[in-house]
Amino acid sequence: MANEPKYEDAIKQLESIVEKLENNELDIDELSRQLKTAQRLIKLCKDRLTKTDAEIQKILSAD
Repeated sequence: MANEPKYEDAIKQLESIVEKLENNELDIDELSRQLKTAQRLIKLCKDRLTKTDAEIQKILSAD
């Protein structure tokens, strides 16, 4: 996890990829790479949100 981006950075990267997709700025080879990157970033964000939610629920249930 040391070389993974922070959540906020991952979101910014995803937004950049979406913008390039919407503007048709990617050739077919880059499109494939960017979609793989987006898939990895989405999983990272989802995992972090799930982990944070579990931690919050644990804290709230401790009271």
